[in-house]
Amino acid sequence: MNLMDAFARVSSKGQVTVPKAVRDALGVGQGDAIFFRIDGDHATLTRTPDFVELAGTLAAPASKKSVSWDRVLESSRASRAKKFQ
Repeated sequence: MNLMDAFARVSSKGQVTVPKAVRDALGVGQGDAIFFRIDGDHATLTRTPDFVELAGTLAAPASKKSVSWDRVLESSRASRAKKFQ
């Protein structure tokens, strides 16, 4: 594990520029998405994987095969919404 410290300031709009050394270390470039995980008073920043590269790496449940992506999203959202009712 390589440790690195980097510093950035939050702008008046709540924006932060990811330091070049961090972008280089994570392989992040223009247009890439990043992910923040908050754990108490700490945040972890990671590069979001390219989901196209992940296609086919997991088996789809039989109930999801041959189902349109829109239907899968609709079903997933409805399921999550029930948890909060």
